[in-house]
Amino acid sequence: MAISTVKADFQNDIEKVWDTVTSLDNYQWRSDLSKIDVVNESEFIEYTTDGYATTFTVTACEPLKCWEFDLKNSNMTGHWTGVFFYKDGITTIEFTEDVSPKKFLLKPFVKSFLKKQQQRYIKDLRNVLEKHI
Repeated sequence: MAISTVKADFQNDIEKVWDTVTSLDNYQWRSDLSKIDVVNESEFIEYTTDGYATTFTVTACEPLKCWEFDLKNSNMTGHWTGVFFYKDGITTIEFTEDVSPKKFLLKPFVKSFLKKQQQRYIKDLRNVLEKHI
């Protein structure tokens, strides 16, 4: 099991940050994705630019506060939690990913993989939100 948390501040209204992060239709700002298929109101599948699929099942959604889901693909299973805060014109996000590799050989690399993915996500999110300040 590997746990990784990323925290970032944005000079955007919490509604804009929330809408950007949780949209399953407007995902083109993410440089790691080629598409998202919505299965139903609580399940969706993200495809990387290489076509690798990960299935997400929403387990909690409290608008403007918290979004959580379980995730699984052929390499790992886990849980993702996103928490949103707003104060004095600044929206703070805190995203925690807790995953377990399905293959023993992947275990040493999971934590660094998570950190790299989270950094890329925050960079992409910052880029799209800066266009809307």
